[in-house]
Amino acid sequence: MSEQQLAKVYEGQGFIAALDQSGGSTPKALRLYGVPESEYSDDGEMFDKVHEMRSRIITSPSFGGDRIIGAILFEDTMDRQIGGKDSADYLWEDRRIVSFLKVDKGLAEEADGVRMMKPIPALDTLLARGREKGVVGTKMRSFVTAPNRAGVDAVVDQQFEIARTILDADLVPIIEPEVDIHSPGKAEAEHLLRDAIRGHLDTLGADRKVMLKLTIPDEDDFYADVIAHPNVVRVAALSGGYTREEATERLARNRGMTASFSRALTEGLEVGQSDDEFDKVLDQSIQSIFEASIT
Repeated sequence: MSEQQLAKVYEGQGFIAALDQSGGSTPKALRLYGVPESEYSDDGEMFDKVHEMRSRIITSPSFGGDRIIGAILFEDTMDRQIGGKDSADYLWEDRRIVSFLKVDKGLAEEADGVRMMKPIPALDTLLARGREKGVVGTKMRSFVTAPNRAGVDAVVDQQFEIARTILDADLVPIIEPEVDIHSPGKAEAEHLLRDAIRGHLDTLGADRKVMLKLTIPDEDDFYADVIAHPNVVRVAALSGGYTREEATERLARNRGMTASFSRALTEGLEVGQSDDEFDKVLDQSIQSIFEASIT
């Protein structure tokens, strides 16, 4: 990555757009956009449809580096083109937005109140290809459904183990152990998660820096010490099923957290909108998320 890209990751003001819906989450994203499953017959056509949606978002005049630091891409998006360029090249050269690559392969079945990541085969090859394609970092997601210490510790152990491989590849890992917003033990799970994260951060060398993507906590400024940790580049917040209005309200109360929203970012966008209507809705969405991210 260039010095300019690195500066954007470390010092940029704004938020990270999560445009990384994969095979399991793509049909829902398309339905919300107004594209039912009857409009495509297989995965290839489905990914064509979602790439059209993502391209429309990325090429919108509203989608720029003045308010957006980075975009998280699904592997299929990284391998495609936007505006006649590889997606990551278009994002940087035309929008001044850095790209992150989703590297996880989905979630395993639930055990001990968590869903670990499935194995990631040929990770080294994927990381090398990501660098060649112009990405600056990666993202990988786990899921915590209950406050089980053994489960939470296992999730964080796995995340940091893979993060070390990503750091060795000279990429910036985004570690995402999501906590279910509907869990009755959400607050307790967040305490366990914070303890586990802090323990791993303290074992990293001075030059080993990571990003974190976390569910917006029940307690305001709950992750303040994690945000301030010398091995943390920044802490992003996922919307996790909250509406955009609720997500931005909660985020604004957590100083130093940056949004990394997916569904909340695209809320209100529809395939049948005119370009002007589409750009207006997207601009309002981006502005509200941006404002919540700079508190």
